[in-house]
Amino acid sequence: MTLINYIKKNKVKSAIATLLLVSYYFCLPKPLFKDPTATVITSSNNELLGAQIAKDGQWRFPHNDSIPDKFKTCIVQFEDEYFYKHPGFNPFSIFKALKENLKSGGIRRGGSTITQQVIRLARKGQKRTYFEKFIEIILATRLELSASKNKILTHYVSNAPFGGNVVGLDAASWRYFNRNSNNLSWAESATLAVLPNAPSLIYPGKNQERLLIKRDRLLKKLLESAKIDTLTYELSVAEGLPQKPYRLPQTAPHLLQKVALKQSGQRVQTTIDIKLQNHVNYIVKNHYNKLSQNEIYNAAVLVLDVKTRKVLAYVGNTPTDKAHQKDVDIIDKPRSTGSILKPFLYAAMLDAGDLLPNTLVADVPTQYGSYNPENYNKTYDGAVPASRALSRSLNVPAVRMLQEFGLDRFYQYLKFLKLKDLKYNANHYGLSLILGGAESNLWDLCKNYAALSSTLNHFSENSSTYFSNEFCEPSFLASYKVNFGKKTTDKTLFDAASTYLTYKSLKEVNRPESDESWEFFDGSKQIAWKTGTSFGFRDAWAIGSTKDYVVGVWVGNADGEGRPGLVGVQTAAPIMFDVFETLPNSNWFSEPFDEMKKVTICKQSGHRASQNCDDTEEKFIQLSGLKTKPCPYHVLIHLDKTENFQVNSSCEDLSNIIHKSWFVLPPLMGYYYKTKNPFYKPLPKFKPDCLGKQAASIEFIYPKENNTIFLPKDFDGKTNELILKIAHSKPERIVYWSIDERFIGSTKNIHEMAIIPTVGKHIITVMDELGNEQKCSITVSL
Repeated sequence: MTLINYIKKNKVKSAIATLLLVSYYFCLPKPLFKDPTATVITSSNNELLGAQIAKDGQWRFPHNDSIPDKFKTCIVQFEDEYFYKHPGFNPFSIFKALKENLKSGGIRRGGSTITQQVIRLARKGQKRTYFEKFIEIILATRLELSASKNKILTHYVSNAPFGGNVVGLDAASWRYFNRNSNNLSWAESATLAVLPNAPSLIYPGKNQERLLIKRDRLLKKLLESAKIDTLTYELSVAEGLPQKPYRLPQTAPHLLQKVALKQSGQRVQTTIDIKLQNHVNYIVKNHYNKLSQNEIYNAAVLVLDVKTRKVLAYVGNTPTDKAHQKDVDIIDKPRSTGSILKPFLYAAMLDAGDLLPNTLVADVPTQYGSYNPENYNKTYDGAVPASRALSRSLNVPAVRMLQEFGLDRFYQYLKFLKLKDLKYNANHYGLSLILGGAESNLWDLCKNYAALSSTLNHFSENSSTYFSNEFCEPSFLASYKVNFGKKTTDKTLFDAASTYLTYKSLKEVNRPESDESWEFFDGSKQIAWKTGTSFGFRDAWAIGSTKDYVVGVWVGNADGEGRPGLVGVQTAAPIMFDVFETLPNSNWFSEPFDEMKKVTICKQSGHRASQNCDDTEEKFIQLSGLKTKPCPYHVLIHLDKTENFQVNSSCEDLSNIIHKSWFVLPPLMGYYYKTKNPFYKPLPKFKPDCLGKQAASIEFIYPKENNTIFLPKDFDGKTNELILKIAHSKPERIVYWSIDERFIGSTKNIHEMAIIPTVGKHIITVMDELGNEQKCSITVSL
């Protein structure tokens, strides 16, 4: 009641007092420091990976609440011995400073506590007057009331000047001693502790004598106060001083760039394994030295942990120069995919039940409109198992498989993969989509290979179940925890069996014919991997996965210039395998038997065995494969006793007829197949005295329907001939050739015809002696 009565009787005084108290409470600005800070990234174990200077040009790291004990001891002993005892200012120090300054006629001594210095640093630019000193004292006492002593000390240590454009202990430790402040010796801690007192006068590399005197004086004080022992003192004073600032680490410069876009001025702990990052940097540098001799200047490498989706290593480019765009982070830049999407088509066809792993697919000259895909080695196998077509990265079978599967259908699978550079509709890309007609980036591709690997891991580890968010984004942030979604019995995209069979094929990836780089590849590593090369030798890819890791590599020139030899298997794959050599070995994926069934397979065709298949084996296939059709290439034929001729009841007694299964391919497939398979036997001829019209088929080898033919001329101006070629299922038959209904000749056994057509459109017609006919429309141009 007494207080209330006093307030009533002294309203003006009470109002003034209240106003002063409120002003005092709110006088301290929040936040205390608003200066821009450097962007700093650290590894998974908090080692410095790199830093980007603050916007004001200062090496000022973000505020750090942790101060090493050695430096804390040094700074308190040097700057403010009674720091832990005073309320924000030290009356005795102020009195001594005032006395000395009055005696000298100027300001020679400040008498400021660490708390007052924090206020002065926060109020930068203020003149050092007695009135300013009074304001500092008021604000210092307010700071003492609102913050702990340790918090005040961290404010000082994070914002004190350390000479030049170096601010704060963290930056100073790296700039002057090239190490984390936690690893500083007593001598190094003492050196940095004396710098804020006169940073403009005492700077490492200059004024060495003055700096040494101050440091040793502090070390002597530490000895006298029993903070260090005699041996430590003697060893400390024997240490030299830093001569010049070090460059800050740039272990992951392109990741630093990426972090700075969204978290500028922050300290960010990443998922990077610093030991692995250094290994990968070294690998990339070594390969760059070789590749640059062929004017190939850029490369990128990404390493993901399959189980956590964390980025373990991030190399956005080679250590090239600015002329070759060393600062460009290629990991997220769109580049032509080459063949790197082929595994997704193979998996999609398995998953849909359109294919079995070793089903024969056609590898013959192919044309769709004006699009004429070719294999890397310019040859054809006629027919090749689908898994082998994938492992050999054959282009023609891939295009034919895409045509059969459906362009729009496959495009929807790719959209589910969230390839952000797939910006146009399916028709824009056409069938070239599977050979590099589209663009993607290393980040998205590695993400999806990791999702496939994780699908297999989860299926085997969780009682044959899937996770709803399997195709999630990886992260380089240590705080990130992957969310795979809920367990479900429904597949996310591809079922486990289709994924496993795809990886089984990728484990057998072989070099394209004529490549001479196989010595790089260690067969003891069980890795599912794929290479890719874009048109014009502009982009080389290699992406591989084990149960635990995905390693993705891109090699090329950032400006898109192609180079001879810029091939995935020659340039990107060696880097990928070198990186895998630094990673722990992994067991191979468990076979997902719950989504597989053992069936009888025709060895020659890879189809489910029909009743005519006489050479079979038991194989596990994906459940969806049960709806594939039986082998269409084995037919039952009737032979005479010598098995040299086909017969029927018109020319052979039924008791002498032998019934035999025969493997026969369509004529065009068979034409090329027999060049690579010497034991392939075409159907035997019919015995001459057999009656009945026997079906035959004819296909044009060259030209193809709607081809535009350009007839070149020799040096003497003579026009070269056009060679027409067909495949006939019964080559012994006579074939009659005509062009625009004009007879031009006949052939037998070898069906080729040389002509010199006129410029314009023509129709070529072939007919055998039994009336089987085939036509082909072409356009001739000079």
